[in-house]
Amino acid sequence: MGAAGSSALARLGLPARPRPGWLGVAALGLAAVALGAVAWRRARPGRRRRLQQVGTVARLWIYPVKSCKGVPVSAAECTPLGLLSGHLRDRFWMVIKEDGHMVTARQEPHLVLVSVSHGNNCLVLRAPSMDELVLPNKLPSSNKLHNCRVFGLDINGRDCGDEAAQWFNKFLKTETLRLVQFEMDMKGRESRKIFPAFVQNYQKSAWSLVAYPDSSPVMILSEASLADLNTRLEKKVKMENFRPNIVVTGCDAFEEDTWDELLIGGVEMKKVLACSRCILTTVDPDTGVIDRKEPLETLKSYRLCDPSEKQIYKSSPLFGIYCSVEKIGSLRVGDPVYQMV
Repeated sequence: MGAAGSSALARLGLPARPRPGWLGVAALGLAAVALGAVAWRRARPGRRRRLQQVGTVARLWIYPVKSCKGVPVSAAECTPLGLLSGHLRDRFWMVIKEDGHMVTARQEPHLVLVSVSHGNNCLVLRAPSMDELVLPNKLPSSNKLHNCRVFGLDINGRDCGDEAAQWFNKFLKTETLRLVQFEMDMKGRESRKIFPAFVQNYQKSAWSLVAYPDSSPVMILSEASLADLNTRLEKKVKMENFRPNIVVTGCDAFEEDTWDELLIGGVEMKKVLACSRCILTTVDPDTGVIDRKEPLETLKSYRLCDPSEKQIYKSSPLFGIYCSVEKIGSLRVGDPVYQMV
């Protein structure tokens, strides 16, 4: 266990004074957070629960286009469908084949080299040796509506047009791809249907709707867990290999495994499942080269599930947690992360 998180478990109730090594922004707004925690307790007296600080938000990331680079943000709204900052929504755009099946960095590793930004009511995509692609936030209703397939489930997507398709086809050196956008009046995928029937009673109160994320609106990972993994690897990996939405500092490695219900800023979340990892983690976020072995093989050596949960996770190693959004609100870098005990 990392020494950096040794005191986090002892902090009960309201947050203690941040340590010097933490982000400076952690000191901002602590009084307001404390008042908010008290108000939360008073507003929900029937629950008779206390708040235990387990860490602090170190980073927030939104991934507008599935498998493309994430956008770091200092603050975000947390909606039932995931993080939102301005017009950037998490995984609301996706590359598909012409038959509607999703395309990710598992099949096209160079997708991780596509960066995303926003300006003048447009999404701007950039990639090595490519002119930038500018897309409007709102697509014409005359654009084709695709029936897409994401992990075996149907979901709609509005076609982003021929220019976008040609841009991705040129960059990835293919001829069969389209870019689609999820719209708010479309029906999301039910996360409980993503997993086999025997999983559906597991944390059943935490199931939710998702757009194009793998299975849940929010994924959380701690800095300590990544540090622990890197002590076991010859070639170190980055947080970007794992694509979390919320990165937590100030806890022990894998302490997030034990968090069932969380309060961050004004947002309440509930753990759905542990995050089982796949070959996408072996794609180098800086080069787009897929290794197919590390860090996945090392994770398998010590992060497999308990035998009693093997029917859920099979042979995939666990790294991070998936959460549903139980109460919407805002959160920011520096917010204390409370477990609701």
